Amino acid sequence: MVGKKLMSEDKSKYLIDGSQGKWEVVIGLEVHAQVSSKSKLFSGSSTTFGADPNTQVSLVDSAFPGMLPVINQYCIEQAVKTGLGINAQINVYSVFDRKNYFYADLPQGYQISQFKNPIIGEGEITLDLKTGTKKIGIERLHLEQDAGKSIHDLDPSNTFVDLNRSGIALMEIVSKPDLRSPDEVNAYVKKLRSIMRYLGTCDGNMQEGSLRADVNVSVRKEGDKKLGTRCEIKNVNSIKFMQMAIDYEAKRQVKLIESGESIVQETRLFDTKKNETRSMRSKEDAHDYRYFPDPDLLPLNLDKNLIEKIKKDLPELPDQKKERFIKDYSLTPYEANVLVSEKEVAAFFEEVIKTADRKLATNWIIGDLFASLNEKNITISESPIKAKEMAILINSISSGLISGRAAKEVFEIMKDTGADPVKVIEEKGLKQKSDPKELEALIDKILEENKDKVSQYKSGKDKLFSFFVGQVMKVSGGTANPQLVNDILKKKLK
Repeated sequence: MVGKKLMSEDKSKYLIDGSQGKWEVVIGLEVHAQVSSKSKLFSGSSTTFGADPNTQVSLVDSAFPGMLPVINQYCIEQAVKTGLGINAQINVYSVFDRKNYFYADLPQGYQISQFKNPIIGEGEITLDLKTGTKKIGIERLHLEQDAGKSIHDLDPSNTFVDLNRSGIALMEIVSKPDLRSPDEVNAYVKKLRSIMRYLGTCDGNMQEGSLRADVNVSVRKEGDKKLGTRCEIKNVNSIKFMQMAIDYEAKRQVKLIESGESIVQETRLFDTKKNETRSMRSKEDAHDYRYFPDPDLLPLNLDKNLIEKIKKDLPELPDQKKERFIKDYSLTPYEANVLVSEKEVAAFFEEVIKTADRKLATNWIIGDLFASLNEKNITISESPIKAKEMAILINSISSGLISGRAAKEVFEIMKDTGADPVKVIEEKGLKQKSDPKELEALIDKILEENKDKVSQYKSGKDKLFSFFVGQVMKVSGGTANPQLVNDILKKKLK
């Protein structure tokens, strides 16, 4: 049946199983990342999210006649910083162009963008996949201004326009067609977002429109080298929807080709309710936009000293931090990759292990803490459990103050209330009994009450050992130190 997806013997491949054989999916992304900046690319208007409609619009943003754009140097520096973060060529010379098209929410009738001479050239980022690492090429990064927003659902017969976004600085990051599956797209977007968050150049908040992507999808027979005709899925604003759109679009194209039809190069939209793509318009080529250098903006010539200063001030990025975590903390590549994926998670981990056991900290953060955050759908910055309290809980386990089982009980209270673990341990009476004399007296009593089972154990029924451990834990309310219990029992039952 056409459209069934499968994994080939090469586990890194994502193939569509059609009636005429297997098809490879080829994907390229154009990620639109909003520059973290207090003001817009060519005006001083605020970029604060959530303001009332049309309250953050200057005369430049609304295209009043005679108004001239003035470039925001900070946005330029943010683009350069991002370029350095993705190991890309920084172009000292770049040009702003006018890209002409007509929408109600584009007051100028054109968008100031970059075409032949972008500010950032080729680069690459490395993905950590289940099958190993893979490098994805970056074609370019160029700066452009965002359009406004058309609102269609406030009135049955009218469209409203909010120009608050008009003129906001965007970095369009164009990948090479190196992605081969929805999972790789997931890893690529997350890695790119992580890099920009580390750099502070984009907050990556997809719910607020700070990060979205146009997804280019084509298919070709497995083994073919020639690229197929691509379709662009416009403005997808979540990774999940990107993956769903790719899956649907690839199957649609395979079905068309195997039916003897041709793929039309076009722009499509993804309907999240119907889980399908639909045609929006025929795909424009560059000449359709009538690009030409913006006459109001001189070519941009970057000072090499500025580039070097930005490079010198770069923070430690995810790949560098991952290598350090593996080397300094003896973490596995998987553990290190998970812990450096978000800047705040890495900082939380390093704060915890200042005073707590690294291995225990790794297991508790990746396991119990992450599960709790996912359950509540919150970030680590919003977690009721702070690094200091997490360290105290872990130290309580490693010091033998409480058992692992008791720690789970303490954690359950902490994750909902943010309570001090020391107080919870005291109030719940969860301190582990570690006095050998006290435990020996308890064990003697249990052995005395179960003489028949002691005899059975000594006659060869070794499995009864767990019965004695269980009895001790039951009588002690789970507070007996398990290691001490085992040691004492072994001596007593010789």
